[in-house]
Amino acid sequence: MWLFGYGSLIWRPDLEYEDSKVGYIKGYVRRFWQSSTDHRGTEEAPGRVVTLIPYDEFSSKFTDHDQHSIDQDDITWGVAYKIPESKVAETKAYLDHREKNGYDTHFLDVYQPDSDVPVVEKAIVYIGSTDNSEFAGPAPLDSIAEQIYHSHGPSGPNKDYLLNLAQAFRTVAPHGNDGHLFELEAKVKELMRKDAGSQEAFDLLLSKIIVQSKPAAVTPY
Repeated sequence: MWLFGYGSLIWRPDLEYEDSKVGYIKGYVRRFWQSSTDHRGTEEAPGRVVTLIPYDEFSSKFTDHDQHSIDQDDITWGVAYKIPESKVAETKAYLDHREKNGYDTHFLDVYQPDSDVPVVEKAIVYIGSTDNSEFAGPAPLDSIAEQIYHSHGPSGPNKDYLLNLAQAFRTVAPHGNDGHLFELEAKVKELMRKDAGSQEAFDLLLSKIIVQSKPAAVTPY
């Protein structure tokens, strides 16, 4: 079984795998449009995490509400993991619980540049569709940044999720494009910097948040 991660699974897979490949899926857009009440927020104060929007649906419904739509392509970078046969049932049960807050399983091919042949066929991908109960949808980036900055759940602060995802993305796909992710990162860092009071205090805080090891022990593409 192959699993494709495009969010926290890039930098915090927390599962056993025997191989991994950096690559991308086609036909989807990654956005912080999924509410998180079980990991990075609570029922009273939901956080926001990423989900995937089908590119055709994104183009027809959401471009008027998304400032990064003009430079958006249909490629979403991430990491594919090969799960050992002996661990498939255990891993699937773990993932079903981890992604229970509105996500369903899909099967998508994973690609790398300069090839029309998938490097992985029919990898499992967990997606929160736009009709799931936890879909938060688009909002001004300043509002999303404030929500992420202040939200905290059982898995930790929402801002840690965002900042580590952005850092991991740069590491595994340094030439990849995700203006939505990087602008949110910049806005949350600015909120952190203001509260920290000094650049030194901000740098120290950031050093305690960012995972130092190479994301998922994979080779960048």
